[in-house]
Amino acid sequence: MNRTSEVEEDSSPYQKYQQILVSDDDEIDYSSKPEFYDPKIDEKDELWAHKQRKGQTSDAVLTCPACFTTLCLDCQRHEKQVTRYRAIFVVNCRIKEEEAQPGSKRTRNEESARGTAAETFKRVCCSVCSTDVGVIDEDEVYHFFNVIPSEA
Repeated sequence: MNRTSEVEEDSSPYQKYQQILVSDDDEIDYSSKPEFYDPKIDEKDELWAHKQRKGQTSDAVLTCPACFTTLCLDCQRHEKQVTRYRAIFVVNCRIKEEEAQPGSKRTRNEESARGTAAETFKRVCCSVCSTDVGVIDEDEVYHFFNVIPSEA
């Protein structure tokens, strides 16, 4: 057997399969509407979003910077650091219990006045892609700093 006949024999089932998959424009019926098209999808999506947010207004809707998963629907922007947000209710977030970070150190006068030591923060990541998106404090308030905000 020569090499050319081997190639023809090997590729013949593939060519038959490929011919079955190829479609012709003449075979497509453009008069019927596709099943996956919905002209009212925008209105339905808007209703769904309002139901999810329960009529509340927020400073922003926060999403993960890596996979764009929604992390928070109701948050408050930091007064001075406009790229930081805080929230109590979140979705698609996972707390990294094993990785605690000490907070800011206060002076002795501030500690004695407040009666507390420096806060401890735990890292928070996206539950879909594990990207670090912020921290959670001892009062269970989430502080987001690595997120993409969008108009609420």
